[in-house]
Amino acid sequence: MKLLYTSTLMLLAMTILLGGVYPLAVWGVGQLLFPSEANGSLIYRDGKVAGSRLIGQRSSSPGYFYSRPSAAGDGYDAAASAGSNLGPTNRVLIERVAAEADRLSFDGPQRPVPADLVTTSGSGLDPHISPAAAEFQVPRVAKERGIAEGRVRELVAKYTSGRELGIFGEPRVNVLGLNIELDETAKNVR
Repeated sequence: MKLLYTSTLMLLAMTILLGGVYPLAVWGVGQLLFPSEANGSLIYRDGKVAGSRLIGQRSSSPGYFYSRPSAAGDGYDAAASAGSNLGPTNRVLIERVAAEADRLSFDGPQRPVPADLVTTSGSGLDPHISPAAAEFQVPRVAKERGIAEGRVRELVAKYTSGRELGIFGEPRVNVLGLNIELDETAKNVR
């Protein structure tokens, strides 16, 4: 009987500690030290949530920078985060990449399309493109918006992040932030 009492007491104590106290402590520290990150790194536009700095969004209007393609569910579906699992010799992948490259070559300059504009990321949710992919799109976006290419390049530079700690990852451009800034720039030009 003593063993049952001790076991029940330990179960109750651990449930309270690990199921209540610890999660609340971690949540509290997150809210105190990293409030933006703890709440999803949300980007607001006109007082409404426009998206997250951490999850890509589809953009297909010629006046916006295009994101990487997504294989996650119906495109950027965080509940279905996954790559396509299609290998480099898979005919479906080859045809999709070729079609996307043809579409982008028609929109942009006659030069090779950067790989990240035609291939999906491992998670299917990547909110970034490479600086080369952004530069590839500058002429199209500038023309569609009636903004000088130099000004568009300045905005790209503003939303370009370098390597983490100077050595990890690759330089990248946040597409959602850049597109929102383009809209703000267009408002100020009018």
